[in-house]
Amino acid sequence: MAVFVNEGLVGDVFGPGMYTLTTQTLPVLTYLKNWDKLFESPFKSEVYFFSTRQQIDQKWGTPQPITLHDKDFGAVRLRTFGNYAYRVVDAKRFHTEISGTRGIYSVQDLDEQLRGLVLQSISTAIAVSGTSFLGLAANQAEFAQALQAQLAPEFVKLGLQLDSMTVQSISLPEELQKILDQKIGMGMVGKDMDAFMQYQTAQAIPKFTEGASQGGGMVGDSMGLGAGVALGQVLAQNLAQGLGAKSPPSAAVVSPADVMTSLEKLSELMSKGIVTQQEFDAKKTELLKTLV
Repeated sequence: MAVFVNEGLVGDVFGPGMYTLTTQTLPVLTYLKNWDKLFESPFKSEVYFFSTRQQIDQKWGTPQPITLHDKDFGAVRLRTFGNYAYRVVDAKRFHTEISGTRGIYSVQDLDEQLRGLVLQSISTAIAVSGTSFLGLAANQAEFAQALQAQLAPEFVKLGLQLDSMTVQSISLPEELQKILDQKIGMGMVGKDMDAFMQYQTAQAIPKFTEGASQGGGMVGDSMGLGAGVALGQVLAQNLAQGLGAKSPPSAAVVSPADVMTSLEKLSELMSKGIVTQQEFDAKKTELLKTLV
């Protein structure tokens, strides 16, 4: 498109083709200037050319997490990014509202302003869609459509047409993602809280044993020894009491692997002279009974 401008006023807009400038081809400007001599008097005007091809792969994203209200989780902070494509459809409006009399106005000059429009419309688009975070993450195309519908009128105000909008990712900050993972885990367990607590206990024992064994010296070895058996018994007993189990605390079962680990540590302590042969034999008998 070409925009014919005289003394700051837009006379006419021309589409693709060749034109001979006369009072017939510039009726608006002729009326404004009241020319009746078929341009016999010289005049100076400007012509601005605008590319109407589609500007594709324009990036947008949230530099910082934005806070939104979610119907499932309450207030959440999320990150999202994608791309969009647009084109100039109203050169007169674009010249008047955006580019003005600048000799060159590029796509890059418009980039920041359009990305700002996208960011300020995200919250509204999510609210209008009525979809939760999990729903948005599962159906990014639906979110992109809602965002495009929200943005299209704002682009029209600038003489532009928003041709497409994509959402490539929707995610939570790391600390919130961990909480979501826990909630998903609870949902997967369902009503079987006993199984979930047993799983949590099994996960905690190796970490405790590792941390205790790094204490060094006699204290570290002793704590490591107890972690394999005593901690497992205590956690199992507390678990049984908390869940109202019918079996007595002494019914906790210790795995053969835990017993072997404890015996190895006892043997090491005995070789260092910390534990006597008699103490070793007594503890060995006690551990072997737990397997029965």
